[in-house]
Amino acid sequence: MKAIIATKDRKAEVVEKDIRPLKYGEALLDMECCGVCHTDLHVKNADFGDVAGRTLGHEGIGVVKEVGEGVTSLKVGDRASVAWFFEGCGHCEYCTTGRETLCREVKNSGYSVDGGMAEQCIVTADYAVKVPDGLSSEAASSITCAGVTCYKAIKVADTLPGQWMVISGMGGLGNLALQYAKNVFELKVIAVDINDAQLEFAKEMGADICVNPLKEDLGKVAQERVGGAHAAVVTAVGKSAFNQAVDSLRAGGKVIAVGLPSESMDLSIPRLVLDGIEVIGSLVGTRQDLREAFQFAAEGKVVPKYQMRPMEEINEIFEEMEQGKYTGRMVIDLKN
Repeated sequence: MKAIIATKDRKAEVVEKDIRPLKYGEALLDMECCGVCHTDLHVKNADFGDVAGRTLGHEGIGVVKEVGEGVTSLKVGDRASVAWFFEGCGHCEYCTTGRETLCREVKNSGYSVDGGMAEQCIVTADYAVKVPDGLSSEAASSITCAGVTCYKAIKVADTLPGQWMVISGMGGLGNLALQYAKNVFELKVIAVDINDAQLEFAKEMGADICVNPLKEDLGKVAQERVGGAHAAVVTAVGKSAFNQAVDSLRAGGKVIAVGLPSESMDLSIPRLVLDGIEVIGSLVGTRQDLREAFQFAAEGKVVPKYQMRPMEEINEIFEEMEQGKYTGRMVIDLKN
């Protein structure tokens, strides 16, 4: 089969790769598509450690071709996901209390195990989430990571309908976060990005207020116009975005950290204490989060923006990603 792997020189390459026999509890998927995520860029660049030879990808959707012994959760013909959360241990305090993505023995698709950027992929059947009818595989690929990550982050914020949320970073994650916030959680949204084109797109998608922090002070806008946001979800990958998110909050507000900048935040401890500000990290989503995120997309409440690309353009896609050249998601076509 053809697969996109990480190479020693920190590139991606399309190669021929053998698929091993199925083990107990596993299923084989004929892959239809796989989205390209910023995390794939980190893996390819060896930012989390060298995994040269690993098949990339964790926004994959495929059709079950074969199931191994002991599989009851999937059957041949089902469409299922290849997500970043590939598998947990199943028995630790995190796996048994609804926080399975924090499992210390977690396996991640396209990083610690082969991922979905291939013509076929093996999954642990009980951890692959079925795609509901009415949701295309191409759209579902974006929900498998970007969508569920944003959906989970908004859930963690624990806001109420009509409250204000800052969403910082209107790229592949942010535009989905905006849709979940508006159409599922019924929130008012302040969209933030340094790219005016991204903000125009956010406005089209229903953002109530748009702020370019290079031109306006986000904290000042949020405090003066709405009395401060109740929560902020930060998908941007710059330190300044996190600091500005804190400034945008009202007393009792929460910053939900999603993006992964290498720097540290600047936090005013007196502000945190006196205003009761919370800073919470949110890591992708559980299987249940993904089921819910898929269903809302199947109902048309969230419509991912994506562009289909051939496997051979993977390095061009990574270059465009680094240069911030596109909105929405790039999705690798694995059927054609």
